[in-house]
Amino acid sequence: MRLGDLYQLAINLGIEADPRGKAAVEKTLQQVRDKFDKLDSEEREEFDQEKLTNPYGDTRISYGDPNLEIKRLIAGVDVDVADLMLADHLRRHGNPIDLVVSHHPAGLASIHFPDVMYMQADMMQAAGVPINVAEGILAERIDEVRRRGLPANHYRVADAARLLDMPLMSVHTPADNNVQKLVQAHIDSRAPETLQDLIKVLKEIPEYKEAAKRNTGPTILVGKKENRCGKIAVVMTGGTGGPKADIEEFVKAGVGTVVEMHMTDEKMEEAKKHHLNVVIAGHIASDSIGMNIILDEFEKRGVEVLAFSGIIRHRRF
Repeated sequence: MRLGDLYQLAINLGIEADPRGKAAVEKTLQQVRDKFDKLDSEEREEFDQEKLTNPYGDTRISYGDPNLEIKRLIAGVDVDVADLMLADHLRRHGNPIDLVVSHHPAGLASIHFPDVMYMQADMMQAAGVPINVAEGILAERIDEVRRRGLPANHYRVADAARLLDMPLMSVHTPADNNVQKLVQAHIDSRAPETLQDLIKVLKEIPEYKEAAKRNTGPTILVGKKENRCGKIAVVMTGGTGGPKADIEEFVKAGVGTVVEMHMTDEKMEEAKKHHLNVVIAGHIASDSIGMNIILDEFEKRGVEVLAFSGIIRHRRF
């Protein structure tokens, strides 16, 4: 497949699994197009026109010709300059690599990282939080993440890819959408009663089972193993962790337990304060699940996949 085809496939898979639903995603894209139509020529020149068709600003081709034929790729959770050099070393020693795929964004994709956080408001609403409250508490957190990213050296890894002539693509939210969908559906189908049961249910998923063997498996962060779960909300997409204030709102909405990839100490203390059970499924294992769903689709279309940089590779076909 061509690089551009893989990129579009990843986007489509993200849309299909988007917790907002396809209609809401298309509405968001149309709003971006309407905004673009009103820009003057100078503003259009600076506008990232990928936003007109791709709703995930953290998913981009960082370097490479979209028409390049991809036969073999290597994919990782985090890709830095050293990882690119490793891929180049493999390529130079008879182990061909046509493309490096990173889960966490690089280059332009890392600049747009906060853009996808807006979807968290819809996720909170689905859990029972009023949309006006969800949008209100989320706005400050998005501004915080955007400010924090301002001094970053966003193009460092993309520049290295260019100098090495190593195609590089980031696939973030499409993968996170898919892990969110899979994990929520699995938990719902098994209906665990206690937190101890919930941990067992999570470890039925191969990536979490393997992570447990590596001492990085699912763990109870807030609550006791005999605590009853109540309503369980999986929160694994939307860019990064949401605002501390979402803890109280989830409790008000009747959520008894949240399952997340990771959580800050500040949010953990807030969860304790409001008696919200928190289970941390594991960051890298969760990222692996989402990426594996995407990579499986690449393989089905004839692209050979190697895994590195943390991905626990498990095929579901």
